Amino acid sequence: MSRDVRVSPGGAHDIGLHVVWCPKYRRPVLTGAVAARLRDLIDAKAAERGWRIIACEVMPDHVHLFVKTRPQDSPSFVANQFKGATSRALRDEFPHLRSRLPTLWSRSYFVASVGAVSAATVQRYIDTQYERPWRKERAR
Repeated sequence: MSRDVRVSPGGAHDIGLHVVWCPKYRRPVLTGAVAARLRDLIDAKAAERGWRIIACEVMPDHVHLFVKTRPQDSPSFVANQFKGATSRALRDEFPHLRSRLPTLWSRSYFVASVGAVSAATVQRYIDTQYERPWRKERAR
């Protein structure tokens, strides 16, 4: 993967984050229409904030996201923006998520910065989630 250097007033940057978060109790609720809508909401939030999604995989019990952000956006801010916006919309549109879970997402998340050398590795890891032999078939 080549570098994606963005220029802004006062500097140039190439900041990539690998973000992972799970539903409360790691329940496998991210399937079918919920998974498709979640992906749409993630794309919309990234566009709203000026971030670029490199890879995204919605698994039944967690979400992997590789996103390019701006220097002024902290990793915790990025994770919480995706979690907050998607939780509200999904719980409004899919009532079964409100009845099964007290909150959609667990309080925790994982964020790691991704350097240019390992960016392709992270993207390949996310893109091949369902190709691993111990994984069940992709729920669509």
